[in-house]
Parts: sequence; structure tokens; C-alpha cells
Amino acid sequence: MEIRPPRVVMLNGLFIVVALASILLAAYTGEMRAVTDAMLNSARNAVDLAIGLIGVMAFFLGLMKVAQDAGLTAHLSRLVSPFMRLLFPSVPAGSPAMSAMVLNISANMLGLGNAATPFGIKAIEELDRYNSRKGTATNAMALFLAINTAGLAVLPSGVLGVRAALGSADAAGIWFPTWFASACATVVGITAAIGLSRLPRYRSTEPPPLALSDLPSRMSNGTNAADQNEPPAPSVEPTRLWLGRLFWLSFFAFTAVHIAQRTANESLGAVMRDILSFWMLPALVASITLYGWVRQVPVYESLVEGAKEGFQVAQRIIPFLVVILVVIGMFRASGGLDVMVTIISPVTALVGMPAEALPMALLRPLSGSGALGVASEAMTVYGPDSLIGYMVSTYQGSTETTFYTLAVYFGAIGVKVGRHTVVACLMADVTGILAATFIVNLMYG
Repeated sequence: MEIRPPRVVMLNGLFIVVALASILLAAYTGEMRAVTDAMLNSARNAVDLAIGLIGVMAFFLGLMKVAQDAGLTAHLSRLVSPFMRLLFPSVPAGSPAMSAMVLNISANMLGLGNAATPFGIKAIEELDRYNSRKGTATNAMALFLAINTAGLAVLPSGVLGVRAALGSADAAGIWFPTWFASACATVVGITAAIGLSRLPRYRSTEPPPLALSDLPSRMSNGTNAADQNEPPAPSVEPTRLWLGRLFWLSFFAFTAVHIAQRTANESLGAVMRDILSFWMLPALVASITLYGWVRQVPVYESLVEGAKEGFQVAQRIIPFLVVILVVIGMFRASGGLDVMVTIISPVTALVGMPAEALPMALLRPLSGSGALGVASEAMTVYGPDSLIGYMVSTYQGSTETTFYTLAVYFGAIGVKVGRHTVVACLMADVTGILAATFIVNLMYG
């Protein structure tokens, strides 16, 4: 007999507890009007956010289609297959899910959040193809999201830009603390996702593996392919190959001239931060576009075909975004965050976390824009190069907006039973915050 997943799941319980606690607290403090306004504004903002994502998702899913038609995704899958197979043994070798996950993780590592989300949605959709129980998260999904929300960052370009704009004399000083904290969070996220999946509570709700004949990436003769419907990668056209090389030669030459001109009036560090923050995304677009063009892929047609998915995905995630953003808005408006700070600050002080940094640590998993606002305010008041400034900017760079990410990714495929996903992601979040607190105190305390 098939074991049905429990109806009361982590996200359901969190929503009920937070919503009811917010209403009770608002009744006690007299902030019911603020909670009412927050509910209406958050619901409207969630729809606006989803609509705003349409363009970004459409374009980058279009690029993903170009990469797939050109054989780039299959090539990436083969390159990373030995490592990824250790983490995701249930995903067949050569699956498009592998390359999509690599692109997502790579974009997150480089601070390219706009590109990371569409690639992540594509990855979770591909993982869902191997799911025998739609609506329930598989072990592979939980592990992927734990890695994603751990926020492994090699180049936290966004927060570096904020620090530089606020006049930091050492904007890049958070690079090593951010890398250290996010690496610790990633290790714990992976360990937690794998370990929790083996507990009886979660093993009983695990979707059973698909039958061999039902695997979408396995051909009838038993050989693996990136996609049954994907045509073989087109051959390279020599003239286009040389033109592509000429483009990159010109690009790097122009970049070198640009750096030389700007360093006459600015520091090399400031120029390189600007290039790493704003030049990486256009370079990614050029790389995928040229790769497809050199291999004679109809780039425009592939872009349009892939972009159609963006509209469909945005429509699916709107209900999930509305629910999660409304309850977060209620919690903030009711004063729940201030209450948590008051209760937890004596404990966090024992591990070296200043009370001024605690709101940022609590808000980061809930709201990306809210956390960035709190971090910017703290750096403005105390200075970006103060202990608090280093700490909040490291929190921002080394952790992820967990509940937003879960709402978007699970909403894209209609997952309602997250199993151990939320627990694993929150364990990664807590580890990232504690590791950031430790390393910042060690280096700047």
C-alpha cells in the first residue's frame, strides 16, 4: 500500500502559527490597522513581483533553450556528472536537470541573482520529471534547494556595490567572511538534507522511484541522453567559430582599455568591483548566444520558444508568492520581529552577535528587500567598516531569502508537501549566520 504524505506539513504549520501570532500580537499592541494595511499591500506587491519576474524569467529561460539546442547543457552535464552524481544519485546521468542546477549554483556564486532564479526554476522543473508523486518534494529537490538557499558566494557583487556606495574604505573586506560563512552553510545544508531524508519520518513520505521504462531521460535501448526530444548538438561552422573568437578578442581588448582609462582617476579595486558587478551578466549572455550561433542554432527562434515558459511559470507561482509575502508582511507590521529581537538578543549576545545586527539575521530568510534595507540602514548609521557594518553585510552576502526561494521554486511545480526541505534550509541559514558572526568577530572584532 502506498503511504500518503501527511496533510500537515512544515510550511502549513509555519503559516498558521505566524499568521495567528501576528493577529494576537497586533490585538495586544493596537497595531491591527498596520497589519490590515500590510496584508493588502503585501498581496498586491506579490502580484507585482511575479509580473516583474516575467521578463527576467522569459529572457533567461530563452537563453537556457539556446544552450540546450546548441548542446551546451548536455556538455555541462557530462563535465559535472561525476561530482553531481554523488549528490544526486536518483537523477540520471546526462539529465538537463544537472546542467540547469550547475548554471543556477554558478550564477548564485557570482552574485547573478537575476540569472540564478530562472535557471533554478528550470532545474526544479527538470527534477520534477523524475517525481513519481507530483506535489511532494523528492530528496533531490530538497537537497538542491538546501544548496541554493545556503547561498554559496564566491563573488557577493550586490552587497559589495552597496558597501562601496556607502563610502566603505574596504568594500571587499567581506569577501573572505562571506565565502567562509556560505561555505559552512552549504556543507551543513547538504549534510542536513541527506541526513534528514534517511529518518523514518521522511523516508515514509519519499516518492518511490520511477520505473525504468518511465524515466524521461532514458532511451528505449537503455542509453542515457540529455533529453529524448532534444536533437543532437549541431556541428561547429568554421567561419562562425573564427568570428566568435574575434568577438572575444575584441571584447577583452576593449575591457583592458576601459580598465586602463578608468584607473587613471579611480582605484583598481573600485574599477574591478564595477566590472565584476555589471559586466558578468552581459558576458554570460554573449557566451550563450555566441555558443549557439557558432553551432548554427536559430538563436532568435530558440529564445522565443524558451521565453514562453516564463509566462507560464509566473502564472503558477503567483498564489505561492501571495501567501508567503502576506504572512511575512503581517508578522513585520504586528511588531513580531521586534518581540523576537527582545527575546533572542540575550542568547545571541553570548555568541558575539550585537543586538543591532539581530534584526538583519532574523529578517534575511523572510524578505530579501527588507533585509537589504535593514543592512543598508545599519551600515549608514554605524558605518560600513564598523563591526556591525561588516556583520550585516556578511549576513546579506552569505545567506539567501529562504521562504521566498521555496515559494517561487515549489510554486513553479505545485509542490505542497515539502517534507524535510524547510528544516534543511533553515539549518543552513542558522549555520551561515553563526559562521558569519564568528568569522567577522575573529577578523574585525
